[in-house]
Amino acid sequence: MKLNGVAHIQLTVGNFEKCVPFYESLLAFFDMTLIARSHEFFYCVGSRTGIAISRATPEHEGEAFVQRRVGLHHFCLRARSREDVDATYEFVKQLGASIVHAPEEESQFAPGYYSVLFEDPDGIRIEVNYVPGKGNLDPSVSLPLFDVGES
Repeated sequence: MKLNGVAHIQLTVGNFEKCVPFYESLLAFFDMTLIARSHEFFYCVGSRTGIAISRATPEHEGEAFVQRRVGLHHFCLRARSREDVDATYEFVKQLGASIVHAPEEESQFAPGYYSVLFEDPDGIRIEVNYVPGKGNLDPSVSLPLFDVGES
């Protein structure tokens, strides 16, 4: 069976009141449409995927994301051009996002791999990348081992 992409990503956030305005702006910038909004849930769709933000349960409210804990490491959205990656960088700077790295080419992943990496108000890392050609990493190509560091 071949999958048809990612249907949606649902993130649970510790500071719903801070994160929803961030995602509301970011997802509108990505031309995603608001589908549902309540005191507990925020959901937008577009570009063949959906992104949902849900409130943490009371015992976890106020907690920040820990990248190396079991679960999500980061998520990456695919851009259509290098210019889109650059535009995303400029936009998230205006949102006050914490920038992990500005747009840069990371050809160790794939020829022409270009990305920006930033964090939402809870510290969840979001990458926006562009890969020339089909926009995918070639599964037939073995990437050399590299040190991903602690970030």
